[in-house]
Amino acid sequence: MATDVDFTTDAPVGGDLDVRWIHGSPRRTHNADPALQVHRYDPHTYVLRQSKALTPEAPFLYLLFGNERAVLFDTGASKKTIGNPLRETVDGVVEAWLAEHPREGYHLVVAHTHGHLDHVAGDAQFADRPATTVVERDLGAMQAFFGFTAWPDQVVQFDLGGRVLELTGTPGHQRAAVTIYDAWSGLLLTGDNALPGRIYAFDFPAYLDSMERTVDFARMRQITHVMGCHIEMTRRPGRDYPVGCRYQPDEPPLQMTVRQLTDLRDAARSIKDKPGAHTFDDFLIMNGPYRRYIVKLLARAVWAKIRPPQTRSGPA
Repeated sequence: MATDVDFTTDAPVGGDLDVRWIHGSPRRTHNADPALQVHRYDPHTYVLRQSKALTPEAPFLYLLFGNERAVLFDTGASKKTIGNPLRETVDGVVEAWLAEHPREGYHLVVAHTHGHLDHVAGDAQFADRPATTVVERDLGAMQAFFGFTAWPDQVVQFDLGGRVLELTGTPGHQRAAVTIYDAWSGLLLTGDNALPGRIYAFDFPAYLDSMERTVDFARMRQITHVMGCHIEMTRRPGRDYPVGCRYQPDEPPLQMTVRQLTDLRDAARSIKDKPGAHTFDDFLIMNGPYRRYIVKLLARAVWAKIRPPQTRSGPA
C-alpha cells in the first residue's frame, strides 16, 4: 500500500530558489541552454522554464505533486514536438517521483494560469497521454473543471490528494486567468498578473479588482513567494529587456514578495485613470491596449536584433 505524504504538518515548508535560470545567449554564439530547465523547489514542487532559444517568451511552468494526482500549470509557448521535450521532461519527473512514492493509478492534470497562447501551446503533447486530463483554456471549461460558480471572486479548492490548492479568478490580463495558492509550499502562482516584467492589463478595471482581491487573499495566508510566469526586467530599476529578446544576462529573481505584490496593487491604483504605459522599479503596467507603446516595444525589439552582438550583453 502506498504511503501518503503529509502535506499539512509544518506547512509551508522551506524550498530552494537558489537557482540561475537559463536566460539565452548572445546572437551568433552557440546557445548552450537546454530547451527546458527543471528546478526542484522541494521534493514535491518543480519549476520549469522554457529556453529563449526555443521561444523568446521563456515562460515558467509549475508542476505540483499530491498523493493522488499531479498538476502541471501551463505548457509554454512552443508548439514544437521536435526540439521541445516538454512531454518527455514532465514524464521523466513524474516517473522519478513515483519511483520514490510508488502508487497505482496516478493521474496528471494539465491546466493553465490563463489562456494566452504562450501558456497553452504545448497542450497537444499531452492529448494522448494515459491517465491525463487536459483542461481547455477557455473560461467555461476552466470554470466547470475547478467548480467555479461565482466568478471571479469565489475561492475554490482543488485537492491533489492531501495537498489542497486554492484558486480564485483574477481576470484583467486575460478573461480566464486564475491565481493559485499552495499551502504546502506557500507559493502564490500569479500567472502574468504579477511578475518582474511587463504587465498587460487589457481590461484595466477587471485587473485592478483582481489585484485588490489578490492582495487581500495573500494577507490571509502564509505566502513564501509570489511566482509569476515571465522575467522581463533587468536588475536596473525601471528597465526592461526588449520584446523578443533572446539574451537576458542581468535578470532579477523570478520570485516576488507580498510587499512587492502590494506595491503592484498600489501602482495599479495610482494609474487607474491614466491609460497608457507606466514604468515602476520592479515592473511595467500597461493600462489598456495602448498602441503607441506597442509600436515602441516592437521598435526596441527590431533594434535589439540588428545591433552588433558585442553591445547586447546588457539590458536594452
